[in-house]
Amino acid sequence: MASILNEYISKRFGLLDLQNELHRLLKLYNKHTSRYMFVYAADINKARNGSIDVSLVQDDFYNIQDILRESKETQIDFYIETPGGSGEAAEEIAKFLRKKFSEVNFVIAGEAKSAGTILVLSGDNIFMTETGSLGPIDAQVKIGRSVVSAHDYKEWVDSKRLEAEKNGRLNPFDAVMVAQISPGELYGVINSLEFAKDLVKEWLEQYKFKNWEKTRTLKTVVTPEFRKRRANEVADMFCDHTTWRTHGRSLKIEDLKEVLIIERIEEDKILADIVYRIKTVIRLIFDGSTVYKLFFVDDLKISKTFTVSPGGHLPLGSPFPQTQGKKQQIDAVELDIQCPKCSKRHKVNGYMELDSQQITERKLPINQNIKDNDILICDNCNFALDLKPIKNQVESQTKRKVNFK
Repeated sequence: MASILNEYISKRFGLLDLQNELHRLLKLYNKHTSRYMFVYAADINKARNGSIDVSLVQDDFYNIQDILRESKETQIDFYIETPGGSGEAAEEIAKFLRKKFSEVNFVIAGEAKSAGTILVLSGDNIFMTETGSLGPIDAQVKIGRSVVSAHDYKEWVDSKRLEAEKNGRLNPFDAVMVAQISPGELYGVINSLEFAKDLVKEWLEQYKFKNWEKTRTLKTVVTPEFRKRRANEVADMFCDHTTWRTHGRSLKIEDLKEVLIIERIEEDKILADIVYRIKTVIRLIFDGSTVYKLFFVDDLKISKTFTVSPGGHLPLGSPFPQTQGKKQQIDAVELDIQCPKCSKRHKVNGYMELDSQQITERKLPINQNIKDNDILICDNCNFALDLKPIKNQVESQTKRKVNFK
């Protein structure tokens, strides 16, 4: 891994070079495996330092569906890096992939936690490197001012209930804490926990275990009843927070080998080199720019990777004019959009909380090919690209209005 990293650093690749290299690696992966890879990756480090929300959200489903809906492929290898997020979004993505492709596999070389793990467990096969990790799938719920494990919260309430039944009362501190819990909150916690379990149980039985005919050790015939029971056991195990102690626990191949069949990528040296290079290039893209999410395929029609400038800094250090008489930082996004007809790339700048008049007054650079109603006309082939889905994505992620002209 270190040698791969040093190799790329020595090449002094810029952002566009790294993106081109990622496309090249995807083509190599597809050729080597005779399968089709899609990359969905979020910059987990940016999430940890609080600069931006990179969690798996509903808009990610819209992007994935938009990119893949016209694909002619029959199977897909879904590379995923995510800290987790919405279980409902994971469900939407899984349902789309299962309907669209006859075989859905997941490739994990980094972290695929929480809702990411839920999504991975909808696959037919799991391909993982030694650096890859899944995580517990107990839902994280907001109680008061804190975000807590749904499993831990339910266990605590249940323990207090038993304590009250045994002693006839609770100690004053616990009594005050329990009194602050509404029935709605408690049922919400239970429902969040059961939602994750139900999804995993259904998907394991229907997809991951569908070709499971005999057990590995005793060679016992696997009946539908056995398959269902095993799916329930595995789902309960992933949800059991007391087993893993922490929601952020990284579950490696060795932690999961007794409950899931996981293909070790390192067993194929050529494939391992390609996947580790993909992981390294993604890391360099994130570390060297303000990009926080990637949606990549080898023939991506519209690039939906965004450079967002938190904290008042502009993307890639590009200076934009200041308003006359006072120094003012302008928050902006920079989009790199590829025409689906002729493949020409178009740079589009978007400005946060500025209307068209303010953009004009500040003489900010805009793409002159953008017409009314956020339509970009390719100046090479005259293809019309609707920027509204991308605009909605940016606004959803940044929680701010954006205008392109």
